[in-house]
Amino acid sequence: MQWILIVARLWGFVVAGLVLVWALFFKTSFLPRPSGAGGGDGDAVSHLDHIYSALHPLLMVIGFILLSGEAILVHRRFACWSRSTRKSVHLLLQALALGFGLFGVWAKFRGNEGIVANFYSLHSWIGLACLALFAYQWAAGFSTFWHKAEGRRTRSTVLPGHVGIGLYTFGLAVAAAETGLQEKLTFLQSHHGLGLRSPESAFINSLGIALALLAGVVVLAAVSPRNQQAAFGGGEESRNEKLHV
Repeated sequence: MQWILIVARLWGFVVAGLVLVWALFFKTSFLPRPSGAGGGDGDAVSHLDHIYSALHPLLMVIGFILLSGEAILVHRRFACWSRSTRKSVHLLLQALALGFGLFGVWAKFRGNEGIVANFYSLHSWIGLACLALFAYQWAAGFSTFWHKAEGRRTRSTVLPGHVGIGLYTFGLAVAAAETGLQEKLTFLQSHHGLGLRSPESAFINSLGIALALLAGVVVLAAVSPRNQQAAFGGGEESRNEKLHV
């Protein structure tokens, strides 16, 4: 199933490219022209808020979703590395993803409306729940799989739940992004006069489809048997190796 890893990597670049194009070239979403004739502090604040608004999807999709997806696939993509190296890279990528995710939420809440005004939609509820679960998952994974006091049998017992919650959290992150895209598109169509069949509407919908496909490819790659699996023998040691413990 090596091909699915290649597809996952290439599709991640596609998603990253779509988000960058949306933020840089469809500026009506994030950097509209000031409505005031004379500029001034009000326009400057509004312009800054829209910059933070553009940072939010960039950080959450590229920094959070794509990096966490890469972390999930480390054990599959770099099976030639030692278990210790794979675990270290996995832990580091997940830590970076969490940092970008927290920064992305801060960028959204940094606007002059504050936290309460932005915490009202299904998108915000799912997003914050996802970040909280992700942080818990990272801390639990660090204490269980990195801390040497935990025995191999304990790690083998905990691992299936850790993997399951990790994949669920990744799916939750994609769901948060999808609801965020729909919320943004609805706002643009209702308040900015964006046409239902305009190029930007079609582009945002295409980004949503790309994210949905990315989730499917990453999960499929994560649960598919590794090419190297046939090389392992039987027994407890083989089981632990297959489970990356």
